[in-house]
Amino acid sequence: MSTENNSELLFKNSIKILTDLIGFKTISGEDNNSLIDYCDKILKDLGASSFRTFDEDKKRVNLFATIKAKNTSNKKPIILSGHTDVVPVSKGWATDPFQATIKDNKLFGRGSCDMKGFIACTLAFAPIFSESNLDRDIHFSFTFDEETACQGAPILIEELKKRDIKDGICIVGEPTNMKIIDAHKGCYEYTTYFKGLAGHSSAPHKGVSAVEYASRYVNKLIELREKLKERSPKDSIFDPPHSTLSIGGIFGGIAHNVIADKCHVNWETRPVVKEDAVFLNKELDKYANEVLLPEMKKVFPNSSIEKEIIGEIVGFDREQKSDACELISSLTGDNSRQVVSFGTEAGLFQEIGISTVVCGPGSIEQAHKIDEFIILDELKKCLKLLDGIKDQSTVN
Repeated sequence: MSTENNSELLFKNSIKILTDLIGFKTISGEDNNSLIDYCDKILKDLGASSFRTFDEDKKRVNLFATIKAKNTSNKKPIILSGHTDVVPVSKGWATDPFQATIKDNKLFGRGSCDMKGFIACTLAFAPIFSESNLDRDIHFSFTFDEETACQGAPILIEELKKRDIKDGICIVGEPTNMKIIDAHKGCYEYTTYFKGLAGHSSAPHKGVSAVEYASRYVNKLIELREKLKERSPKDSIFDPPHSTLSIGGIFGGIAHNVIADKCHVNWETRPVVKEDAVFLNKELDKYANEVLLPEMKKVFPNSSIEKEIIGEIVGFDREQKSDACELISSLTGDNSRQVVSFGTEAGLFQEIGISTVVCGPGSIEQAHKIDEFIILDELKKCLKLLDGIKDQSTVN
């Protein structure tokens, strides 16, 4: 049967698989083994080989599976990459967020567009790849905890390096309405913890207020934010053109009349170039260790300031010649390239020499929102792209 005759069946199967995937409550930080088992079974039943990489507790897992080429060629292997985690659900959904609901040519459910829709399409299309006379390997890369500063993908990337899988074309199927995205800023997330000495507010000199020192730290962040604007590259392709810095929250203190002994600050930066992140952290650490901490320790020697790295997502850099972008352009007929403000795993694949593009079904406008949905026609567009990849990956 030709793929054309199969297109309706493929579409129905992608909806069935997406419905199943939404049913797995793979919120970031939670166990995703059952979803990975589901994906692995579909691929193994088609003859794919696979391996897994884990977090320390083996609670969260990455899957990397391969449908091998039947013929050798000099074509680069293709990696179809998606993250399996979804963001938490807030109240106010019109439907059950973990039960797919179809209405008005839209499929509602948490993760429907970000990004289980893409994963469902790749799994629905996998039987076609397995039946085809492939002359390059097709890889499936499904990771954990992308939404919390890409914690899963670096573990997988390390394993790819060990296995010498450092060449290829990677398609990261984040929701882009099937448009080519070839660059985004980095995203570096931190929490800085301050420990001082509690005491009565009537004797401030006898305590060390963690809240006050955290406030000074935040002021330094705001000061450095202005410096980042001055460092903006002349030819920046981003909006805003400079590296950004945001303070997500300050948490500390228990009462009006108690000197707070603990406080922490959540903050993040989105660097245009890696050097901005290096500059920022160097200046900040210097201020914390050479100015704030000595003052704190004068009163209470056990005072401390500790910065925890939540995640450091490297930026995705525009390359004038990109095998990945050219492949997608040749299949869709769309030569436009755009940049986005959100982070993805693309930079991690790019960093080890894999030509990478971000392109997938659905709109980022629906991601992370109440009543998240994907327009069903987007799945059809994605399946059509995969069909084009099949045609470019078979012996003529």
